[in-house]
Amino acid sequence: MNSKQMLLMARIGGAHGIKGEVRAQAFTGDPSAVGDYGPLTAADGRTFEILKAKPSKNIVLLTIKGVSDRNAAEALNGLELFIDRDSLPDDALDDGEVYQDDLIGLSVKDGEGTAHGSVIAVHDFGAGIVLEIKPERGPSVMIPFSEAAVPELDVDAGWLLVDPIAAGLVNDGEDERGEEEAASRSNPGSRRRRPPKGPGAD
Repeated sequence: MNSKQMLLMARIGGAHGIKGEVRAQAFTGDPSAVGDYGPLTAADGRTFEILKAKPSKNIVLLTIKGVSDRNAAEALNGLELFIDRDSLPDDALDDGEVYQDDLIGLSVKDGEGTAHGSVIAVHDFGAGIVLEIKPERGPSVMIPFSEAAVPELDVDAGWLLVDPIAAGLVNDGEDERGEEEAASRSNPGSRRRRPPKGPGAD
């Protein structure tokens, strides 16, 4: 399987009940749509047809063709299921929606034009989508994929715009200090000085 052409659709967890259902984490906007685009493929080449997908809290319960008992379901624990990117219709996306895999590789910049690296991974730890950003220097950082943190993106142009404060890349104090330092550099006379000592002062 060529991973560059495949999108992760679901990751199977443990068995649910005794009739072959499995618990899974879906990576689709609508968890119940995980099987709507045809059979899914595992990394080892096996294909699986999703007969039913039922959202349940923060997971989805899958009924998979040919998996009819608990033993067969448990054997799939940890299996990741993919689909060919070319089989997903772009016109199925609503305005503002993107496929998660299309975010990987986008350059990251802020409103001032400062570069913050590029997206190297997309994660979902249960509290919402998180982007992993690798700056030019230093370790990677995580930012929330929210409208506040990422107010704009252009997949075709290859970039996304971040609000450094909302994304947690800087805090308010750091931003204010940066503005003060920039102002003092542009106007040296504005730097604060100690008042001169008066006559007789120690």
